Amino acid sequence: MDDLTVIVLAAGGGTRMKSKTMKVLHEVGGRSMIGHVLVAVKAMEPRRVVAVVGHQREQVGPHIQALLPEVVLAVQETQDGTGHAVRVAMDALQEQVGEVTGTVVVAAGDTPLLTGESLRAFVAEHEAAQRAVSILSGVVPDPFGYGRIVRNAEGDVEAIVEEKDASPEQREISEINSGILAFDTHFLVSALPRIGNDNAKGEYYLTDAVQLAQDDGLTVGAYPIDDVAQTEGANDRAQLAELGRELNRRVVTRWMRDGVTVMDPATTWIDADVVLAPDVTILPGTQLLGATMVAEDAVIGPDTTLKDCEVGVGARVVRTHGELAVLGERATVGPFSYLRPGTRLGAGGKIGAFVETKNAEIGEGSKVPHLSYVGDAEIGRGSNIGAGTIFANYDGTTKHRTTVGDGAKTGSNNTFVAPVSIGDGAMTGGGTVVRQDVPPGALAVSAGPQRNLEGHVARRSATARPTDGEPQTDPGVGQPPPGGPQS
Repeated sequence: MDDLTVIVLAAGGGTRMKSKTMKVLHEVGGRSMIGHVLVAVKAMEPRRVVAVVGHQREQVGPHIQALLPEVVLAVQETQDGTGHAVRVAMDALQEQVGEVTGTVVVAAGDTPLLTGESLRAFVAEHEAAQRAVSILSGVVPDPFGYGRIVRNAEGDVEAIVEEKDASPEQREISEINSGILAFDTHFLVSALPRIGNDNAKGEYYLTDAVQLAQDDGLTVGAYPIDDVAQTEGANDRAQLAELGRELNRRVVTRWMRDGVTVMDPATTWIDADVVLAPDVTILPGTQLLGATMVAEDAVIGPDTTLKDCEVGVGARVVRTHGELAVLGERATVGPFSYLRPGTRLGAGGKIGAFVETKNAEIGEGSKVPHLSYVGDAEIGRGSNIGAGTIFANYDGTTKHRTTVGDGAKTGSNNTFVAPVSIGDGAMTGGGTVVRQDVPPGALAVSAGPQRNLEGHVARRSATARPTDGEPQTDPGVGQPPPGGPQS
C-alpha cells in the first residue's frame, strides 16, 4: 500500500435527516460519522486523501480539515452521481499533485462502523489479484435499496445493478455493493470520461466502471466482508440510532475483553475515544464520553456521566455529572456532585453530596463533603470545607478567586466573598461571611453574640389567645437587653 489514494464521498445532502446539520457531521459514539471513516482511512496510511464536499461545504470542509489537515478538498457543485464525484476528486488531485498512480479506494462518508483493518484487508486482496476494479461486497437478508452484485456462472463479477435499474431476478440477489471500491488508477482515469448517465436517475454511476473494465478485457472481482454491518450507512435519525447502538455494543464488548468490568452493558455508553485501564469497574447507568480516561481500579457509577474527564487510580465516582475535570488517585466524588470544567481534585480528596465545582483546584487530601458551591477557587492540601459553604466568585461584572491554604478548617454555612484568602491552618466559625483575608492560624467569625431570652416560650403561650382582638406582643421580643444593645 505504498502508493494509495483514498477518496471519501461527503457531498450528498442527506435530506432524510431533516436537519440543518449535514448528514456526515451527525455524531455516533462521540465522533461525526465522517470522523469514524477518516480514522479508518488513516489506519491504511494512504499517500493521498481527497474528500468530496458539496452540500453545506462550509460546515463539512473545515470539519474534515480539522481532523485531517493534509486532506485535499474537492467541491462537487452539483450532485450528479458517484461517477461525477470521483471525477471531480481526481481532477482536484491531479491539479494539486500532478499524475496519480497506484491504487484508488473510494469510500462513503457515512459508514461509522468501518474499520481500518477491514479496509487494509480489502486493498491487500485487490492488489494481490491485480484487478482493475474490486468491490467490497456483503451478503444481507434484505438487499432492498442496494446495488446488486451480478456474477456469471463461474462466479466472476459481471456488473453492479442499482435497485431502480434491476430486473425482478436481479432484485432477488442478496450480495450487495457496499459503495466501497478499489481501482487501478490507470484504468480509473481512462474510465471516468466514458461513464454515461443513461439510467433511471440520470446520474453518473461509478459502478458502471465494472462494465467498462470488462469491455477492456480487464479483471473485476468482489471481496465479501464477513462483518457487513461495517458498510452500513445512516440516511435518517432512526438508522443513526441503530448504528449508534451497534457501535456502542462493539466498544463496550471490546473493553470487557480488555479487562474492564461492565456490570450492565445495556445501560453503559462508552464513546469511541474513551481510554480505560484494566480492572476499571463501570456500574449501571454510566456514560463515558469524549476523551475521558479512567485509570486502573477506579469505579465509575452508577448513574454517572463523565465527558472529557481524567480519573486516577482507585478513584470512586458515584451519581455524578462531570466535564473537563481531573480526579486524582483514590479520590472520591458524589453522590449527586456536579463537576464543571476546570475542576481538579487531588489524590485522596473528596467532593461529596450535592457539591458543585467550577474552575476549582482542590488539593491532596482536602474535602468538600456536603452541599457547597466551589467556584474559581484554590484549596490547599488537607483542608476541610464545612457543609453549606458558598465561594461567592462573581461581583456582577468580574469573576474573582478565593484561596484556601493547607490544613484549613472552615465552618458550616460560610460565604467566602472573593477575592479573599484564608491562610494555612486557619479556621472560620459557623455562619461566617469572610470578606477580608484570614491570616494563617487565625479564627475568623462574623456573627454577633448569641442572646437567650429567658421565659420566652411561656410568655408566648400565655398571650397566644388575645381577648380584645388586638395582636399581643412578647415584651421580651424586639427590646434591647438590659444594659443596652449588644454588638
